[in-house]
Parts: sequence; structure tokens; C-alpha cells
Amino acid sequence: MISGAQLYFVATKPLKPSGDGIVLISSKRSFEHIRQRMNDDGSSDLAVRTFEHYFRQLHEGRTGLIRETDIQPVESLPDLSELAAHELAGKESLSQCLMVKLNGGLGTSMGLNRAKSLLPVRDQQNFLDLITQQVLYLRRQHQQTLPLLLMNSYATHSDSMALLKKTPSLAAGQAPLPVAFLQNRVPRLDLETLEPVIWPESPEREWCPPGHGDIYTALVASGLLDQLLSAGYRFAFVSNADNLGATLDLRILGWMAKEELPFVMEVTDRTPADRKGGHLAQDHSGALRLREAAQCPPEERDLFQDIERYRYFNTNNLWINLETLADEMNRHDGILGLPIIRNVKHVVPEDPTTPRCVQVETAMGSALEVFSGAKILRVPRSRFAPVKTTNDLLALRSDRFRIEESGQVCAMADQTINIDLDAEHFGNLADFDSRFQNGAPSLRNAEHFQVHGDIRFGSDVRILGRVVLHNAGSEPRIIEDGTVLDNVSEGF
Repeated sequence: MISGAQLYFVATKPLKPSGDGIVLISSKRSFEHIRQRMNDDGSSDLAVRTFEHYFRQLHEGRTGLIRETDIQPVESLPDLSELAAHELAGKESLSQCLMVKLNGGLGTSMGLNRAKSLLPVRDQQNFLDLITQQVLYLRRQHQQTLPLLLMNSYATHSDSMALLKKTPSLAAGQAPLPVAFLQNRVPRLDLETLEPVIWPESPEREWCPPGHGDIYTALVASGLLDQLLSAGYRFAFVSNADNLGATLDLRILGWMAKEELPFVMEVTDRTPADRKGGHLAQDHSGALRLREAAQCPPEERDLFQDIERYRYFNTNNLWINLETLADEMNRHDGILGLPIIRNVKHVVPEDPTTPRCVQVETAMGSALEVFSGAKILRVPRSRFAPVKTTNDLLALRSDRFRIEESGQVCAMADQTINIDLDAEHFGNLADFDSRFQNGAPSLRNAEHFQVHGDIRFGSDVRILGRVVLHNAGSEPRIIEDGTVLDNVSEGF
């Protein structure tokens, strides 16, 4: 486990600047100084060995790319609608189940500098408020402990734990289990030399999370996996904290328990809005593969985004058999061996003028390639309602969704909507809020909503059908209170 303290690396050899202006450690391509750097940061032995495993792959020139010649589309798969008969088995297995929420994101794409899960969703309730509400409701309804574990990053831990202190019943109801554990962090590497990045003006930029595939390493290294198994827990439902549609479904739990499945991934149909997300495929032997955008060769990007060819994408709602996980981790000496993702980013991701670096990552969903007998399950779109951008946030704050007493978010419209807000004026949360000061417009009967330029919305505005708005001027355009926009299309 990493420590919460911010540590600085002191080089033992002379430092020299590269052509990009970034400072690199002057040494041969060796992992030893990286090992020392991670040890000084408080990394566990398993976290260090796991990073070394992928570092060696980088040195061998592996890119983690999955080419079209290696895969083919998934044609058929089981559907959630077919699992009603397993609900009773789910109720019987609930005492052996827990929920894990990935809570490491900061929401920097929306200009946030703290945990995205603290972003207000409705009536000043944020994601963590609603997740807590969901868990406490399920505990009361089924008279079960149902632990909740947050996998926090070093950047989100303090703020998230401070908020959870306001609901002491959450932790009290699952003692002695903690309510959170920490994701590891690893050094960012120079794109050319694979030396650790040194960024004196902001040392935290020298580190990055190793992708959500780190959940397996973090559970073992923290001792939490052994603790869960000793307490009798066999199943974990894992999902993203920003996906309020990902509620615990007894039908899936019962199916997993009755069929003794090691791993289940929920997938749903791709739409044009999902073309950049990780999709499901299979190799030529029929084995399932998850391909993320960073694993697609640039020249094959069009095929990657072909939603007719690759019809299903990963919702990141996963069900894991903890006993099988422990067996696999033991069998592989703690290193599950997930496919590597070589993610090229800027040292300061929001600043494209900063040098590029390599982030070594893995995706937790790619464990379906490791667990023999892993399954994918088609679920309705209602189980996937994440907030990655202010486009998503507008939909969630609108009347397209209703939040029930249980904390569950329910879609009020059958079809998906395409929302495209001008990033210059709406991409940052503060700018977005200033243009919707009176709340989101009604979008329940909208199909497409596109806004370009500085446009501000009054209260009780209704969007119907396909609406495209444009303001090329320098002064804000005001959409007055009570305006009904019915299939309006303004050219750009």
C-alpha cells in the first residue's frame, strides 16, 4: 500500500535535461533506481514486482496493441433478461457479497481538482452520497451487512474519507472491514528512455495510477483479500463511482453463484457516443478479449470505432469470485499478468505543451482473459450512466433521470440522447454551471442537443426532438425562461 505522504526523489547520480526540457536520471536502463524510488514512496513489495513485470515488457518493445488480424467480433452472448430464475439464489448469496467502487478519478477534464465523486448530481447530493444511500437501503431491505469498499487514489482519499465521516452508520455496519483501500501509484516514464520523469515544479506529476487493473494487486498487497475471504465473502461487485446506474442486481449474483462463474463482465450495446470506449472481441480460438482505445493501432482507429462491427462495450461493471481470484494470484506469485496498456500522455495531461511520457496501465476488465470460464453479460443501457464530461452531467441532472428513495438512478427515456456542448464554453464545470444557473433544461423528449458558442439558459426550458443552437457572436445569447425548442436546427 502507498503511504499518504508526498515524498520527493533525491537522485544519487547527476541529473541532465533532455531535449524536451524534462529532467531525467542519468543511468542505464535499469529497474533498480525505480525500485528504490517506489520503496521510498512506501510501495509494497508486490506493487514493485508488478510494475517491474510490465517495465520489462516495455524494454522488450511490447506495446500491448491488439490488431484486427488477431480478433473478431462477439456475435452472441447471454442477456440479463434471461436470468430472472436466478434471483432467489442471489438473495441466498447476498450475505457473501460486497460492493467495490472505483473512486480514484479527479474529473480534471471538467476542471475539477478533487474527487469527481464529490461533484453534486441532484439537490446537492453527490455521487458518494447516493452510493451510500444505495448501500444503506439494501442493508435495510435485505437485513444483510453488504460491505462497501472504495478504491481511492492518493489524490482522492482524504476528501472522500472526510465526507464518509458524515455517515458513521456506513462504517459501523461493516466493521471490522474498512470502507476504503488505496490504489497504488507508479512512476511516469520518459517516452524515449523509460527513465522516471522528474518534474520539480509539481512533483505529484511524476506519479500516476497504474489503471484500475491495479485493484487485484491492491487487494492482495493490503491484506484485504485474505480478510474478506476469512470473513466469508465470496463475491465482489465492482463498478465506477461515477456510474450511478451500477446497482447490485440479485439476478446476476445468483447466476454467478449457481453456475460457479469466476468472473462476469457486464456489457451493453455501443452507440455513436461509445465508439471510443473499450469494446469486446474474441480471438480466433473463441477466447474473449477486451480492447481499449490505447491498445488499438492508430491506423485501425476507424475499425475500432465501428459500432456495427464491434457491437458491445465494457461498462466496467464486474463481478469477481474472490476465491478464484486468490487462487489465481497465488498461482502467479501475486502477478495476475493482465495485458499491458502503454498509454502515452503529457506530463501535465491538461497542458499539451508539456513533454510526453508513458503511463504503464492495465484494465481490470481484461481479467476475463485470465479467468478460465469468464463470461460477458448483455445488460440494458440503464446500468451504464457514467459522468465523464459535462455532456453526461447535463443528462443526469435533467428529467431524463429520476433518483428514487433507494438512491437508484432510473432512466425516464427509452432512447439514448446525443448531447454535444461546446467545450470552450461548457467543458469546465464552473462555466457549465454559470450557463445553467436555473437548472438543466427538460431533455426527456430530446434526441439530439448540440450547442455551439456562448449560450445561457433560463429556467423551465424544454428541448424536443433534435435541437442545434449556434451563437457566433462575442456576447452571450440568452434562452429565456419557459422557452420551448422543438426540432430547431441552426447551421454553424
